Amino acid sequence: MRILLLGSTGFLGGHTAEQLRALPGVRLLVGGRSAAADVPFDLTAGPGVLADALHAASPSVVVNCAGAVAGSAVHLTDINARGPAALCEALRDAAPGARLVHLGSAAEYGPTAPGSPVAESAATRPLSPYGATKLAGTVAVNSSGLDAVVLRVFNPVGPGAPAAGLPGRLAGELRRAGDEGAVQVGDLSAHRDFVDARDVADAAVRAATAAGPLPPVLNIGSGRATAVRELADSLVRVAGFRGRLEQTGDGSARSPAVSWQCADIAAARAALDWRPERTLDDSLTALWESSAPAGAAR
Repeated sequence: MRILLLGSTGFLGGHTAEQLRALPGVRLLVGGRSAAADVPFDLTAGPGVLADALHAASPSVVVNCAGAVAGSAVHLTDINARGPAALCEALRDAAPGARLVHLGSAAEYGPTAPGSPVAESAATRPLSPYGATKLAGTVAVNSSGLDAVVLRVFNPVGPGAPAAGLPGRLAGELRRAGDEGAVQVGDLSAHRDFVDARDVADAAVRAATAAGPLPPVLNIGSGRATAVRELADSLVRVAGFRGRLEQTGDGSARSPAVSWQCADIAAARAALDWRPERTLDDSLTALWESSAPAGAAR
């Protein structure tokens, strides 16, 4: 099986690449813009250019972990919306029998009812350009007519988490603060569904190798809503930090607007025989260890 992976240098893509490389019978091809890529591949290129790359690679599966989480609305649109649309058009031309596994985002849902896990059938009402562009990518994939599935990922955490999200940013700030002092954080009142990036990668691998067609969208989360305050306190404990967290009022605008999110993961369990294996403490411990500078004690 030839699997073309896009976005292998990112947080989720890196973990997915690691698991795919360990899979017997799989030849992993890394697509990207760097000189180290096996297949030159730029999602901002036109469908014709992408089709030429797909003809050369001849994949049986494409796993798209590429995406932008920050930047202007134009940049987000190029990567999260136009990119998947161009990829689908290129696949229809160059590899119509290939499966596409595309990573979406829980931000596509927008506000959800507190206390109720959100299923894939729920209304999508994104509040941010990020969520809106990810939803546009999902629509492009679902309407492509390809053998395709969107894995709608909730809040990923774990080793290598980037500073663009609270867990990665807080780990970095705790490292800089040392054992004591004060670390400022934003609004911690929201509840989120945190899922380990390695469990997300496992879901992507299962989707890539599953026999038969899959549902168009599958939620990938822990199935549990956790207070962001609980996550922050747990990371402080894992870090052995003896200082204090000082909450400011200038947290993410999304926190009060989307105060509660939790994934209903029954469909992923049924379709992929998948369930998250790692606890939040497992994820935070691995995150803290991965945040240590090279050569430093962990």
